[in-house]
Amino acid sequence: MNIFIFEKNRMPTILLSVFMLWLTSGNLAAEAFELKQVADGIYVHEGKHIGLDDPGRDDIANIGFIEGDDCIAVIDTGGSMAVGQQLLAQIKQRSSKPVCYVINTHIHFDHVLGNSVFKDEQPRFIGHRNLPDEMESNITFFIEQFSRELGGKPDRSDIIKPDMLVEDTLEIDLGNRILVIQAYPPAHTRTDLSVYDKNSKTLWLSDLLFVERLPVLDGSLKGWLQVMQDNQAVDAAIVIPGHGPVSSTPEVAFNKQYAYLQTLLDETRAMINEGAFMEEVIDEVGKEEKLTWTLYEQQHKRNVSNAFIELEWE
Repeated sequence: MNIFIFEKNRMPTILLSVFMLWLTSGNLAAEAFELKQVADGIYVHEGKHIGLDDPGRDDIANIGFIEGDDCIAVIDTGGSMAVGQQLLAQIKQRSSKPVCYVINTHIHFDHVLGNSVFKDEQPRFIGHRNLPDEMESNITFFIEQFSRELGGKPDRSDIIKPDMLVEDTLEIDLGNRILVIQAYPPAHTRTDLSVYDKNSKTLWLSDLLFVERLPVLDGSLKGWLQVMQDNQAVDAAIVIPGHGPVSSTPEVAFNKQYAYLQTLLDETRAMINEGAFMEEVIDEVGKEEKLTWTLYEQQHKRNVSNAFIELEWE
């Protein structure tokens, strides 16, 4: 997982700043935690568009749950135990049904670090076939860089891996509610899942789709473009992105992200063919996108760097 790697010599200062700001922020995150019903039985908490130096960085992802007649499937658990606890509390307020599944849509911290909160519910934890290995290779990183989010003194037991893996497609039944879980080749990451609810025609894409916030390329640019093409054929009335508002006009959300990724591909490839060095490519590719995405400065150059590495020897 490379999305949130910090410079080693800056890490103590960043963590100290995060810690102090968190202490002074009180329970603002708890007070702001809201779940919206976006379709019958489908609830989403929308994360904030803030950077990783912000004390609220644990609450940047869209997470939530889907309720069937028999039980509940949680879709991602947030970037901390605190966020996971808030999500579980909201579920308990709305339903007495058990949580039978926790679905982690990919490896990134803001989607998985709340997992341990749900252990006592005894759900099956579902993930991509690559997720256990990715979580294992990131355990030290999670524990060291997200200690506070994991309760202050975390250990390996606080990182919950999936016990039910999706090789290709998996269907689960929540009670008169079939969810189709799809695993993908490398795209946003190497561990991406989507969840499709047949009842409401809701497609929960998580970070395979970003709305407003700049997409983060951590897997394969060409693969992500192909995944987007494939998902445009899905009969979806509602699309839930990993970041940004839920969309009832999926084609609009799809088109903007697709255009950004295609720009990365076309401009990076063209400059490589002209013999440009990586530094030149990073400075030039996609500059027009700056005004159309939040957090552009924090992520865009890294996206270009990853695109260059992927395309240099194609």
